[in-house]
Amino acid sequence: MGRRYLNNLIGLLLVWLRLCHISPSNAQDLETILTDPGNNWAPTTTVTFPGTQEFIDATLRWEVYAPPSYSAAISPGTEADVVKSVKLAITHNIPLLATGARHGYTTTLARLRNGLAIDLSQFDSIKVDEQDETVTVGGAVKMRQVFDPVYDAGFELQTGGSQCPGLIGATLGGGIGRDLGRYGLVLDALLSVRLVTADARLIDVSATSHPDLFWAIRGAGANFGIIISATYKLHSISNDNYGGHATSFDINIPLDMSATYFKTLADSYSGGLPAKVESQAIVIYDPTTGGPSLLANWVYFGPEAEARKAIAPIFGLGLTNITTTVVPWSKLSATIFYGVDASTCSGNRSVDMYGVTMRAISAPTYQAAVEKMTKLYAENAEARESMLTFEFLPNEAALSVPDDATAYPWRDAIAYLLISLAGMGEAGEGFGRQMRGEFAATSGYPGLSVYVNYAHGDESPEQVFGSRKLPKLTALKKIWDPNNVFRFSNPLPV
Repeated sequence: MGRRYLNNLIGLLLVWLRLCHISPSNAQDLETILTDPGNNWAPTTTVTFPGTQEFIDATLRWEVYAPPSYSAAISPGTEADVVKSVKLAITHNIPLLATGARHGYTTTLARLRNGLAIDLSQFDSIKVDEQDETVTVGGAVKMRQVFDPVYDAGFELQTGGSQCPGLIGATLGGGIGRDLGRYGLVLDALLSVRLVTADARLIDVSATSHPDLFWAIRGAGANFGIIISATYKLHSISNDNYGGHATSFDINIPLDMSATYFKTLADSYSGGLPAKVESQAIVIYDPTTGGPSLLANWVYFGPEAEARKAIAPIFGLGLTNITTTVVPWSKLSATIFYGVDASTCSGNRSVDMYGVTMRAISAPTYQAAVEKMTKLYAENAEARESMLTFEFLPNEAALSVPDDATAYPWRDAIAYLLISLAGMGEAGEGFGRQMRGEFAATSGYPGLSVYVNYAHGDESPEQVFGSRKLPKLTALKKIWDPNNVFRFSNPLPV
């Protein structure tokens, strides 16, 4: 075998190693690196490896359609050990991913192979400061964990619509939810974070401390560091004339009225919903009828009498299968859609997901989607766990924040689509992309626009982060993470 051939072979091998983010150092025994006594891990820090229940507990995800893979997991018990974990990974060129609630599902996560999981599950504290009207939460706190402590202290906090995701994880992408009209995005409540940088430093980030980074993490935060804790501004319930309660209407819409329903919604709320109103609809398979069901939920922050006036066009349709509930805001996520949300929080699901963000509501597009799902359920029994989620959200408070104040690009949006496809394999990819394209064509935006937390993973950076915000984000990425340490969750270009 000639020297030239060997040199070429070595050259090709080095290129392959770089493409896979692997190096000779990376090939060292990760167990040896992490269990070295010289690391001096805190007693509360645990290091686990595949083949153990502890490792499963540290890495189990909500969605596993395109998951990352790990050779080891570390569950730090202290901030110092988070920093130390990042430093070790950098030193040995080990790809890493830090997780809190592990609810993200973008397919870009699958680019992480044989990496290090930094599990933040021990950072689960919640501290409400009633005097300062703030709440500080750890990196692993889920939405449902913060509801009651905040409400019981006499406050509200804008959150997402589901109980399952991590509060901080949702915040980093924007944090859309039913409070967009009254209080804005979840990131609009963010006051400060404690963040581990790509060069393994722990810093405080806020409007007055590293303001450029504070701008970037509010909309593209997964690209810039590991957030160990975050502090949010709360809203006093005493300022609400209904004691922090809301009226919820669950409505079962007959399929022969679906076109009329969407037309009424589009005609009545084409400019967006009133600030105190929020609505969702889902298309799911109903085994009792052997076809789809269209379920809608409407929420009004106030008493039922006011609610019926605010959404009078919907009540004017003469729909009869309506369930009315009045609950504290903290119980809404567990109440809407007949309480089905909790059942969707279990992990280890395999669902192919696609999202679209819209600033216009096209009734024919929604009706066509219902008809496509009807056909899908009829022709493919394995796909009957697939569903569509339509969100119609107010944006009054979101728009009151200047567009250049944060990296979030879609403040003018009024509707969102989430396509969840199960049991379809590669066929689901074509189905999902086609439906996504049809909604994008009538979205009111020039092209496909996607809320980053709803991204599939095949979108361009402009489609996720917006062409207005992308140049500044890219420049900041080169400053704060020039070696692209944080590159696996809908990454920015470097």
